[in-house]
Amino acid sequence: MSAVEQRWPVELDEVFARALTCEYASLTRDLRPITWAVTPYRGEHSLDVSTGLSYPDKAERARRNPRVALLFSDATGCPSANTPVVLVRGRARVRDADLQANTDRYVRESPTKTSGLDATPWFLKRRMSWYFARIWIEVWPESMLWWPGGDLDSEPSRWEGAPLTVAPSDPPHVGKRPPGRLRPPVDWRPFADRAERLGAPVLTTVVNGSPLPLRTRGVRRTADGFQVDLPAGVAAGDGPACLTFHRVGPQLEWQENVVLVGRASIQGASAEVIVERALNDWSLAGSGWQRMRAFTGPGRSLRERLAHEAARRGQPVPTVRCP
Repeated sequence: MSAVEQRWPVELDEVFARALTCEYASLTRDLRPITWAVTPYRGEHSLDVSTGLSYPDKAERARRNPRVALLFSDATGCPSANTPVVLVRGRARVRDADLQANTDRYVRESPTKTSGLDATPWFLKRRMSWYFARIWIEVWPESMLWWPGGDLDSEPSRWEGAPLTVAPSDPPHVGKRPPGRLRPPVDWRPFADRAERLGAPVLTTVVNGSPLPLRTRGVRRTADGFQVDLPAGVAAGDGPACLTFHRVGPQLEWQENVVLVGRASIQGASAEVIVERALNDWSLAGSGWQRMRAFTGPGRSLRERLAHEAARRGQPVPTVRCP
């Protein structure tokens, strides 16, 4: 069956259309899971997320290994108090062959999800190509689990799609990647201190060669990491693991993120996660002025990376055009 013919349960449509965030999980070269909170969009037959052209790691992991997952576990943006938690596992298709069209789509659709830039005048937005220039990642669902009403203590419902034939990602580009923009954190513990006030995290492990992100039911700090309580009806895997803590404002006007990676040991209905390191995150917290400074601060260095990444794809830097 082609991807176009797939149809997931209609009762999940509102979650996919209205959720302001989901957790996007992909795999590194050595098959370690990395999960970040991102903003989801409905494609014609896929569920789509994006990443900035100037920070393309989320897309590059999916281009190398198209096995990805989306977890809709934060009901922010959904009108119902009984919003289900939905796990989508599928195949990714990376789209960066037309950077201008990608940018136009993001400029057109992102205001439906966030009010964070509503007050920014257009003459300033036009200078923010480092943010609006996008790579899109289409996720074509192969299977879904969902916990009705978000009740993680109950058995989930299940949907299995037919085998997919998904078109390949756009061709890989040439030339070397620029070096990392930020040095890796030396100590994960200050990040864990921040994480403790963000609530129960998403735990991602690897099962059957694919990332499996799960919203946990509870969390406790340990000397070496965290112990988390797993949801009913699905088995996580021992081995490489990622803990993703995050929360957002009601209109995405602020966000806080902490991502820790290490190894998980499954112990019945819980998992012991030994943290090895933290990943640099991008959080927008505090007053409006503090959030704006955190948002625009990296602009200069990202503009340089933007030009490099566009050139690697043989395209000009896209412009930010008023829809």
